[in-house]
Amino acid sequence: MSSLAELLDERSVDFAAAAAGRDEAIVLAGEALVAAGAVDSGYVATMLERELSVPTYIGEGVAIPHGTLAGKELVHRDALSFVRFPDGVDWGGQRATIAIGIAAKGDGHVELLSRLAVLLLDEEKAAALRAVEDLDALRDLLADDGSDDD
Repeated sequence: MSSLAELLDERSVDFAAAAAGRDEAIVLAGEALVAAGAVDSGYVATMLERELSVPTYIGEGVAIPHGTLAGKELVHRDALSFVRFPDGVDWGGQRATIAIGIAAKGDGHVELLSRLAVLLLDEEKAAALRAVEDLDALRDLLADDGSDDD
């Protein structure tokens, strides 16, 4: 599988987004995947469905919204979106400042979630990810994700 950095299209990144709440934030993360050509627009609805059954807030200000199993058929290629909310978003009672949207074919989302979790468990990398403000720096952070094929 590609490094996380290779899954990030410049069209799927927003460092200064604003959302009224969790659902709007999920839509922004999903629409970023649509803008990158990674998914059909219907995938965004499956991301909202997923959130109702399994909350995607993982802690430390980060949520990782992704679609349901039914949404897999709407995925063209594995991809990530990165949306920062400088003012934060209420995410089910937690304050999220970053949403990293995931689109993956097959069971690829499991590996992507795992690799993102490992990255975020490193306090320094997690802090850098929350503070990053340009695409090259973001890609550098995501490139150091422990994938074997770099």
